[in-house]
Amino acid sequence: MITPAAVALVVLSVVASVADGQRGDTIYTDVGSPAIDGRIFKPHAARVRIYRGDSLVAQWLNELRLGDSAGRPVMRWVTTGEAVPLTPNRVLSVLRQTYDAATMAPLGYSSQANNGAWSSLGIDGNRVRGKRRTATDSTIHNVDITLDRPGFFSGASDLVPVAAGLRTGTVIVAPLWSPTIASPEYRVFAVLGDTTLTIEGQRVRARKVEERRRSDRSLYANWYLLTTEPYMVYGEVPLPDGRVQRMTEVGVPLKP
Repeated sequence: MITPAAVALVVLSVVASVADGQRGDTIYTDVGSPAIDGRIFKPHAARVRIYRGDSLVAQWLNELRLGDSAGRPVMRWVTTGEAVPLTPNRVLSVLRQTYDAATMAPLGYSSQANNGAWSSLGIDGNRVRGKRRTATDSTIHNVDITLDRPGFFSGASDLVPVAAGLRTGTVIVAPLWSPTIASPEYRVFAVLGDTTLTIEGQRVRARKVEERRRSDRSLYANWYLLTTEPYMVYGEVPLPDGRVQRMTEVGVPLKP
């Protein structure tokens, strides 16, 4: 088992130059690398709940279906926000993301919120094109940007170590990107040992993965992951005010 001290040493040893391939137990990967195989993910549905302290502050439903786009196998993820009593006025949205089924390369991103904001983007390698509108601006804005490199979607960063095999002792370095940031940033995932947790009343054995920003080595999240659905069962994300946001994920029936 890798200890936290060993993780820190590994992160410190990750050099600025990143290339595809594997060096010891460290995998340096970019979008399209054979080190990532998204075919591990099967169709399923799961409910994610977000807690601050003991309070449920948000929840949403994740659904994955497999299909094809012009003969290309793809994953289609739909994330639907759901109301919770504590935050009745929280903005709810439906997010649709399309990835290449094998490489997890982002292909499409579409979001529609109940405050009027929406975006519809197509991603082809490092080229991002589409349209968006904010909640406070009725003008529809064109989007046409070229990233310095493609990145995996940061909102689904927990999928990256699963697609890399989730092998204990492995460290994965990968670029992450979302439409809210100008350029992908590298994250470092350290796959630690197994532990047993109680998730929404059920005992689950899962593998801990520590995710850090490579730029400053700060902790982004601790994930508890499986190689079967729902893949992520628990997460802890440190907040700027020093609190920790917790999230649980529990499988539910996938509707036809």
